[in-house]
Amino acid sequence: MSLNELFDLLLRWFHVIAGIMWIGNSLLFNWLDRNLVKKEGIDGEIWLLHSGGFYQIEKKMLRPHQMPATLHWFMWQNFSTWASGILLLVVVYYLGGSAWLVEPGSGHASYSTAVCAAVASLLGGWVFYDLLWRSPLAARPLAAGAIGIAALFAIAWGLTQIMSARAAYIHVGVLLGTLMTGNVWLIIIPSQRDLVAATRAGREQDRSLSLRAKQRSIHNNYMTFPLIFIMVSNHFPSAYGHRLNWIILAVLMAGSALVRHLMNIRFTFPLWRPALAACAFISVAAAYLLLSTPAGSLPDEDHLAAGPPVPFESVQAIVSLRCVSCHSATPSDPLFRVAPNGVMLDRPEQIAATATRIRIRVAGGTMPFANRTHMTDEERTTVVRWVAQGASLKAATKPPPAGQSPAPPAPAP
Repeated sequence: MSLNELFDLLLRWFHVIAGIMWIGNSLLFNWLDRNLVKKEGIDGEIWLLHSGGFYQIEKKMLRPHQMPATLHWFMWQNFSTWASGILLLVVVYYLGGSAWLVEPGSGHASYSTAVCAAVASLLGGWVFYDLLWRSPLAARPLAAGAIGIAALFAIAWGLTQIMSARAAYIHVGVLLGTLMTGNVWLIIIPSQRDLVAATRAGREQDRSLSLRAKQRSIHNNYMTFPLIFIMVSNHFPSAYGHRLNWIILAVLMAGSALVRHLMNIRFTFPLWRPALAACAFISVAAAYLLLSTPAGSLPDEDHLAAGPPVPFESVQAIVSLRCVSCHSATPSDPLFRVAPNGVMLDRPEQIAATATRIRIRVAGGTMPFANRTHMTDEERTTVVRWVAQGASLKAATKPPPAGQSPAPPAPAP
């Protein structure tokens, strides 16, 4: 394992743990706010039963000089998640020769342009969002929310034109995480510090500070489900590798945020269950319809299947030339020390067993990775046609002798 891979592994591990703690806290406190029982003199009270004990929780504004001896803050889980995510972004996408960020020959921007666009999307996205919700439009949350969502979708589209589709998805997720972190450290924490300072100084607490912090906290709550989807999306190239990838992302982000909204109002909206089910069904159905359209520029599979039969030897030659430099028991590509996802294509039966996955990746253009081995459209058509015709091993060539590596990939033109 290389040092870069080790950092990748450790950062992913840490990032997931921190994210669980942060998002878990966000969901818990949001649930508490919506289940508090109103009580005279305080904002609300709730009793909880967990791990063999009873917990009594009150929410209230403190009187002057009423500061407790010990006060627990919730902020470092957020910072740990965001900081580890940024480091992971650097390790995976900005180091290693930019292999994950831009695809050579794909029409994407240069590495430096893609990095500048990524940084600009994060900084510019926060400035636009913060100014929007400080403007008079904040008094009309539906209008402000619609403008913010439209801007997010526009950024998603723009990033897919500049960098690889997988990188674009992840950068949209990093943008959401940056907005959430900006809310925590530039809005919520300062508001809380002012409330604490007022109490210690013997002044009445300014409830508007509490409301401002809560508004941004609710925004963060709505961003959690879309962000979690993006975190796992890199395992599904049929989504990010599709020619309509940004629309698929927009549909799933909007649908998951609406699901989160219906879960939030379930205590005051009696029909939340059928509404949630309808929202989930419509979102999934829309995503399925989009994913069912042709993923790339290749002809549809029915047309390919009706074409002349493809002998397996042709497919095996393409796989040996374009794929086994990575997907082999002994990869020759310096970027991959072991076969990605454990997929090896050295032998005919391995190719046949993975035919469906090969079709998805090859037709969508997400494999070979960054098209490092320069697979042509004609070769992609041949492979997809072979799969559409049943992925037969008829007249398969014999596997290479033991100890002999498959043919190396052709040199870059």
